Amino acid sequence: MEWSVQHIARIAGTTSRTLRHYDDLGLLKPSRTGNNGYRFYDQASLVRLQRILLLRDLGLGLPAIAEVLGHEPDAEKALDRHLDWLRQEQERLARQISSVRRTIAELKAGGEIMAATMFDGFDHTKFQDEVEQRWGADTYATSDAWWRGMSQAEKEAWKQHSRQLGNDWIAAAESGIPADGSEAQELARRQVEWLAGIPGTPAAPSAAGGSSGDVKSYVTGLAEMYAADPRFAANYGGEAGASFVRDALRIHAGKHL
Repeated sequence: MEWSVQHIARIAGTTSRTLRHYDDLGLLKPSRTGNNGYRFYDQASLVRLQRILLLRDLGLGLPAIAEVLGHEPDAEKALDRHLDWLRQEQERLARQISSVRRTIAELKAGGEIMAATMFDGFDHTKFQDEVEQRWGADTYATSDAWWRGMSQAEKEAWKQHSRQLGNDWIAAAESGIPADGSEAQELARRQVEWLAGIPGTPAAPSAAGGSSGDVKSYVTGLAEMYAADPRFAANYGGEAGASFVRDALRIHAGKHL
């Protein structure tokens, strides 16, 4: 079964022009083009378009999406992973909706707002289980206390520093420099230094001096996660950028940690 470009654009909430652009980029080729020049799409094309739109929602640009699709041709496996992420987001949004509804109801009734429940789904702790599973509950608790103790200005400054580091990684990856070169290795050093600035992590200094854990395993583990998880890869321009970060950090860890 095939569908016309106009039909696909309508049901997918996009435009024929966008689909033609995807075709020009080699991102989504139609299954065939009629004698009249009309594009038609089969089931495999629709599955690929669904993956493209899902990755766009993650904030990935078209070059990064092309990299992801090229490295993971198994659509079923890729969609399974994305479905897991969507379910987590669904749960978080459901908590937010419930929280806002409670606040509205309490405001209408003139009652007392329950501070303990009104921010459910809004906190930055959505990766708590992941952190505790990988590095322990103490790591999460210490880092969480550090973050909550910062002023708004301090939080914004830290976020800006993080964004700048991410942008520098993206620029380096796009420039084509080698992961073992001096520029990439300086970025890797900065990345480890940035990680060491987060109390509670294995890279952070301990009370007795030195690091508080196995820094090499911690850094290489994070590097693998950057490349494997689209949520983190998006911070480095997508899978290709995250893979560059991973390779540079592996080399740095092997030499210096």
